Amino acid sequence: MSEPIVVNLSRSRRAFLKAGGAAGAGLVLGVHVPALAQMGGPGRAGATSAAAGFTPNAFVRIGRDNTVTVVAKHVEMGQGAYTGLATIVAEELDAAWSQVRVVGAPADASRYNNLFWGQAQGTGGSTAIANSWEQLRNAGAAARAMLVAAAAKRWNVPADSIVVSAGLVSHASGRKATFGELAEAAAAIPAPTSVALKDPKRFVYIGKHVPRTDSAAKSNGTALFTQDVQLPNMLTAVVLHAPRIGARVRAFDANAVRAIPGVRHVIEIPGGVAVIATNFWTAKKGRDALKVDWNDNRAWTGSTDEVMAAYRKLAEKPGKVARADGDAATAIAGAARTLEASFEFPYLAHAAMEPMNCVMRLSDAGCEIWNGEQFHTGDQMAVAQLTGLPPDKVTITMLYAGGSFGRRANPSSDYVLECAEIVTRLAKAGTKNVPVKLVWTREDDMRGGYYRPAYFHALKAGLDASGAIVGWQHRIVGQSILEGTLFEKVMVKDGVDGTSVEGAANLPYSIPAIQVDLHSPWQPVTVQWWRSVGSTHTAFSTETFLDELATAAGKDPVALRRALLAKHPRHLAVLDLAASEAGWGQPLPPGKPGEKRGRGVAVHESFNTVVAQVVDVTVRADQGFSVDRVVCAVDCGIAVNPDIVRAQMEGGIGYGLSAALYGAITVKDGAVEQSNFHDYPVLRINEMPKVDVHIVPSGEKPTGVGEPATPVIAPALANALFAATGKRLRTLPLKLA
Repeated sequence: MSEPIVVNLSRSRRAFLKAGGAAGAGLVLGVHVPALAQMGGPGRAGATSAAAGFTPNAFVRIGRDNTVTVVAKHVEMGQGAYTGLATIVAEELDAAWSQVRVVGAPADASRYNNLFWGQAQGTGGSTAIANSWEQLRNAGAAARAMLVAAAAKRWNVPADSIVVSAGLVSHASGRKATFGELAEAAAAIPAPTSVALKDPKRFVYIGKHVPRTDSAAKSNGTALFTQDVQLPNMLTAVVLHAPRIGARVRAFDANAVRAIPGVRHVIEIPGGVAVIATNFWTAKKGRDALKVDWNDNRAWTGSTDEVMAAYRKLAEKPGKVARADGDAATAIAGAARTLEASFEFPYLAHAAMEPMNCVMRLSDAGCEIWNGEQFHTGDQMAVAQLTGLPPDKVTITMLYAGGSFGRRANPSSDYVLECAEIVTRLAKAGTKNVPVKLVWTREDDMRGGYYRPAYFHALKAGLDASGAIVGWQHRIVGQSILEGTLFEKVMVKDGVDGTSVEGAANLPYSIPAIQVDLHSPWQPVTVQWWRSVGSTHTAFSTETFLDELATAAGKDPVALRRALLAKHPRHLAVLDLAASEAGWGQPLPPGKPGEKRGRGVAVHESFNTVVAQVVDVTVRADQGFSVDRVVCAVDCGIAVNPDIVRAQMEGGIGYGLSAALYGAITVKDGAVEQSNFHDYPVLRINEMPKVDVHIVPSGEKPTGVGEPATPVIAPALANALFAATGKRLRTLPLKLA
């Protein structure tokens, strides 16, 4: 790309720049600068800069200007991935943190694949740090070894006599050089086939505080998100989607739309009718004036109430077995006491702060995409197939994403393909090489489908005369997320979608007989993964039902868990830590007159990370309640960035509380009823409880932290509400009255 780009800055950003604030690499008001694909800097995928003198591998670039650029293969969407990935490289490289920069990697699975996903590049499943740990340690160590070899050759000294610290290479003789001064010479050194990695005792960044790489840009407004992109001659598209699931366009009248100044095109695409204009507001006004006759012949006219009713009926029959230890049915039949409970979970929207959007340009040379890209390989292949281009002619510039919670890693590449449909149809009509920014409004995003599935759970357990659990049955009914996706062949086995039963099929408690089975009925509501996926519902049903069993057996909830987790030391460690720090066993201070207080606990493993939470609540006389405090303990292996681990626990708790208190997508007569935050509320700052996070010390490899806090908060809260009121809550969102 050789065309200039102007990044439009808001008035506050312009004021910041006028006052002398740094705009970030290549972000200059009113000045044409190289196009995005060639730019380094926050939120951009960049080619090797002009100052680069040394590129030892796909992940590290060292410039003659002494900058260290870390190429991040995972998107930064608020979870701290850029900082974590850079920390790993900087540690083994012995760079100064101040010289480290991060750019997003291009779409190239041959170099930047997620090692846990095979030959696919993308971010998800809390894998960014976990799959990159050894890869980036080796990348940083290899670059360091080449710098040392270059210095040893230049100074004619043994390599093992050279010291590297904080970006400076030095020798006892007094000779020293920066990385930049050695970059050109290091480029001539053969890359080592193997390198020695640091002893963790010598870590200076890992496990310590380092400033986030994205904080400054996000604070001063220079961070580049998809919505910020402005290319020369760019048009903006909005799409009128069908109000009813499955409806299609029969006909449309665009006469009033075309009369609006600035509207350039109105075209039908598979998902609706697109209005393309010179800016967003004009496109939206055009869409508002559009008249569409919808064909409902193939539309779904059902409701979520009907879906749940069907699920309850289906749960009366055995499903496909996901786990069978012993004979649970016989054990329960012979138990001294049996308990049963059913649980209902609604569809959930991701509701990321930045709705779905994408910038795309199609030319004879290929298709260029600018996006907060979460699933590079899937989107690249899907766009290539639609446009008829070879995949390597579909280039992706990865920008910052304003949240995702799984939504941007869409298995069908839905909104990305919508943009591709628009530019493809424009090209066929003679409008080529014109960039188009597709913008979904909050309403488009909320009603656009691809929700966390609705589920129904039925659990049954038996206790012997001493109160010990002798059998456990767990039946789950809900749509398969993986059916029809690239992951189906790997993660759906014998008809069981692993994401539907995770957290249930691997229940850690020592119970002699356990059976888990699954029904995965098809529904017309589109679904996909949502932050912590299957654990969002299985953690709730298992942890609240276990509390019911503890009450029935006359046992303390923590004591029962401890007894059942003897073979799971990581679970025990977080449980003990959270309980101790929360003061479990000590009475809560009394509330005001008419108030009741309660404390609840839950522990759960997801994405190889174990989290325990203890929640304190206050219930008012009117049955309203507040979440007062959450004590969270986490075992995530080595905490690369402890501050980010704490932030992700806090954020995950807040996100989980939103769903626990408010989250529900409902459908009536085939149409989604929610549209924005007035009818799909999220947690407000005044509702956020005090959160204390405690990290279990570990020398094991890092595991994920982006998701594992989310599923634990709802069951801990429900258990606390029971402790306060004696009421068991089995339907989400949680309501006492």
